[in-house]
Amino acid sequence: MRIIIVLLFGVLWVGCSKKSDPKPPVAANLVFPEKDSECTTGRDLNETTSEIEFKWMASDHTESYELRVTNLNTSITQTINTNAISAKLPIAKGEPFSWLVRSKNTNVSDVATSTTWYFYNAGYLTTHAPFPAQLVSPQNGASLFKDINNEITLAWSASDVDNDIIGFEVYFSTENPPLDLIASPTSTRRNEVVGVSSDTTYFWRVITKDAEGNSSQSGVFTFKAL
Repeated sequence: MRIIIVLLFGVLWVGCSKKSDPKPPVAANLVFPEKDSECTTGRDLNETTSEIEFKWMASDHTESYELRVTNLNTSITQTINTNAISAKLPIAKGEPFSWLVRSKNTNVSDVATSTTWYFYNAGYLTTHAPFPAQLVSPQNGASLFKDINNEITLAWSASDVDNDIIGFEVYFSTENPPLDLIASPTSTRRNEVVGVSSDTTYFWRVITKDAEGNSSQSGVFTFKAL
């Protein structure tokens, strides 16, 4: 009788137990090329191209990775899928790039995306344009309330291999692309307060300038003031 009870309990336990759901992948941490750096290590392929090995840390619950490398001057993106934690790509010398890694798992639909890093691939240049400013706030496509003074603060970040940023140009309007230059803050300021109206959509972008006369342009962000 005791044996029968034990067997029945075992059948009930197996029947009631449920297989745990697969966990979504975790975003990978990038390693090389380093953030906001000039990549000087690579295999020369010809006068204009070198092969760079991109590296990142393994992430949990991940079966494969998708490496995405974008030339910031041409907006052309190269993509490669791999099960390893590194991949080699031929890229142009003397050009600025951004790169990121997407972590994937075939058991779930979720895809985890790493942070985006910027770098220059070493080449014939002796001076480098600043990396495009990263628009931080308001986030692209956001809807947000203006403050008591009918104002919203635009905020961005910027970096440069040569560390010689001298200032910015902030363009802001209800037109896309925004053509109204509303401020030219110095390199020490990374924000600008703007007046807005309720139920109105705005567009903004930032141009970064350095001491050598180089410049770079962010993308255009939009938001709606409430």
